[in-house]
Amino acid sequence: MTPIRVLIADDIATTREDVKRLLYFEDDIEVVGEAADGCEAVSLAEELKPDVILMDINMPRLDGIGATEQISVNVPQCAIIIISIQGEREYLRKAMAAGAREYLIKPFSADELANAIRRVDESQKRRNIYLTSPMGANASPALRQKGKIITFFCTKGGVGKTTLACNLAVALAQETGKKVALVDLDLTAGDAAVMLNINPGSTIADLVQEQETLDFQLVDVFLVPHLSGTRVLPAPLSPEQAELVHASHVEQLLKILQENFDYIIVDTAPLYSDINLGALEASDRIALVLNQDLTTLKHVKTALDIMKTLNCESKVRIILNQQSSEGLKVKELEKTLNTAITAAVPEDTKTVRSAVNKGVPFVMAQPYAKVAAAVKELSGLLDLHKGNEGREVTTLKSLVTKMFSF
Repeated sequence: MTPIRVLIADDIATTREDVKRLLYFEDDIEVVGEAADGCEAVSLAEELKPDVILMDINMPRLDGIGATEQISVNVPQCAIIIISIQGEREYLRKAMAAGAREYLIKPFSADELANAIRRVDESQKRRNIYLTSPMGANASPALRQKGKIITFFCTKGGVGKTTLACNLAVALAQETGKKVALVDLDLTAGDAAVMLNINPGSTIADLVQEQETLDFQLVDVFLVPHLSGTRVLPAPLSPEQAELVHASHVEQLLKILQENFDYIIVDTAPLYSDINLGALEASDRIALVLNQDLTTLKHVKTALDIMKTLNCESKVRIILNQQSSEGLKVKELEKTLNTAITAAVPEDTKTVRSAVNKGVPFVMAQPYAKVAAAVKELSGLLDLHKGNEGREVTTLKSLVTKMFSF
């Protein structure tokens, strides 16, 4: 197997030596060059054409952001990982805007570095094959395999569906190297941007005001990059802007994302609305989130009845979140719901709260925690590799809207 060819760009010689030592025992990774500043990095990138470039931000003559911008244009087949002691989101935003594929904060372990290199290399190779194929980047969407839409839903607030949605999106992007989009459809109180510590700038409300008919070129401008590789479409910044977004917008948006992404994770508001019902009907999987209390059980049981009415039952997977020794037992929950629980995510208040407060998903901040492992297993438990057997959906949105209008 041909090793991954890596170029190290850092103005400190000892740091370059440290990085080489971290990679010394990785048989599938080979360091092919070193650069002491941004200008040298650009020159060596054009000469050596490495697979991956490890780029420090703060360098003389030309900094890492400037070098990344030039290399992304001149040598687009190279994947760039920014490495820095700076963890502020402004640095991350600039790095991603310049074309970096990942952002590593020093210090990092040998495993973290090697895994990041393998991940971005695999992703870049797929992108290179696609861009150089006979069809190229202008391939007709009809010829592409449609992405899978996974929607997190529960009409009871506080069950942790946003936490699960954000962490699953990040886990899918990191573990599979595929294209993942996260859409925050909790239009009046969405928290995905906060949980991922990103500065939205523009949101879905701004997107739908641009033009009546959406296309990918427009949507792509409003997708905010996260360091995991996930692209995020944030909820409106103020509740009144939610009124700008209509069900027809969401229908267009999800179709466009399906044609351009492998996975689309959708977080929803805790209510039955035309927008939510449209998202549920478009979904390949509906992750119905449950807790171990009686009120949540009531909401989920009602939701299951609605899914049966909508012919969406085959797409539903019950996710027990914050599982603990207290509250209703799993057997009691399954008996009342008359269905099996697909997955259980253990309660870990300390890890989750710390991740939320830091704006770093726990699948990244604490990847070996039990709660992180449970979320990473979700993609398999949700059967995301299977086909779109749930597409035979009867549209009964008007009926459901009447049932739940007060």
